[in-house]
Amino acid sequence: MATATPDPLLTDLAPSSSLVSAEPPPPALRRIARGLATSGRAMASAAEWVFGALALVVGLAVLAAIPVAQLLCLGYLLEAGGRVARSGRLRDGLVGVRLSARLGGMAIGILLWTLPIQLFASMARSAAVIDPGGPIAARWRVASFVVLALTAAHLTIALARGGRLRHFLWPFGAIGWLRRNRDLGRVYRRCRDDCLAFASRLRLPYYARLGLLGFLGTLAWLVLPATLLAAGRSAPLLGLIGALLLGGVAMVLPFLQMHFAVEGRLRAFRELRPVRDRFRRAPWAFALALTLTATLAVPLYLLKIEMIPREAVWLPSLVFLTFTFPARLAAGWAYHRSSRRDRPRHWVFRASGRLWMLPIAALYVLFVFLSQFAAWRGAWSLYEQHAFLLPVPFIGL
Repeated sequence: MATATPDPLLTDLAPSSSLVSAEPPPPALRRIARGLATSGRAMASAAEWVFGALALVVGLAVLAAIPVAQLLCLGYLLEAGGRVARSGRLRDGLVGVRLSARLGGMAIGILLWTLPIQLFASMARSAAVIDPGGPIAARWRVASFVVLALTAAHLTIALARGGRLRHFLWPFGAIGWLRRNRDLGRVYRRCRDDCLAFASRLRLPYYARLGLLGFLGTLAWLVLPATLLAAGRSAPLLGLIGALLLGGVAMVLPFLQMHFAVEGRLRAFRELRPVRDRFRRAPWAFALALTLTATLAVPLYLLKIEMIPREAVWLPSLVFLTFTFPARLAAGWAYHRSSRRDRPRHWVFRASGRLWMLPIAALYVLFVFLSQFAAWRGAWSLYEQHAFLLPVPFIGL
């Protein structure tokens, strides 16, 4: 049987394989490309986490400067310490970092786009002063109104698109988004549902309740020692009793707060036995946590010497929060450390831990007592113990 031979003419006319389909990239290049893409995503995620942590601290400082919102800040600190107390991992104490990154991006985007509004409004006011009722002033008023309307529309669309920082910085992307979303009713329903879901993720009622109960439970332990300590200026014996009581309270109160954060019950502030049993299982962890709490709290009393203007109170609040946040995490870590053992440690460790904690508590009480003579609010500053209560320089602001 004869075998068919290919026509040389057709063979010459056959398309070259190099022109029809390109060779796939070598496996090494694909691995490099995947590695670069993975590294880029990891770097972007790390940058978002760092930005979220910074935005979280600044946001808590702003909340700490608002009288009622201070309870939200205290509730967050208690929740952060409680999560570390449950898991033992310090990274679990940074609650809502990714969510804070989104809020921080929204805040920066809105603030940046308010700058043109302020500029045009300032020019309109200056024109009105120089030429009241003149054509130049009228033009600046119209221009400022147009800029205000355009900025409001852009901010609304940026928030509807997701509220990421890139949505604020690149306004031309709104054109394509509007073409794809012509059904305004569906857009409204989706934005409404997203806003409700976003608000529920913030858990503001939970933090407010936790902060309020934590504030009341902590204040119940501090009000009597602080009152007796304040009375020590005229009655030294009462002041001595108050100092002894405050020293004893300072040794257990950080861990009572962690016990309350874990249990979620106001009655947990009365349960001394579980805290004492936990101290027996991890005495030096408790001692180190108390040392960090007192060490970070004492230098902040210097910021109470002079009254701070109300509009700038968030700046020292940022310092207070930066110093008190690690102390809460350390208390939660010590609380969890005690759950790793079923039996108490040797009496040598327990005794040495107590001996270490006694001078730390005594030095803290000494600084608290002396602070009433340097603080501008006098004896009332004894009730503003930022180490245990609100992480702000002044409660009344």
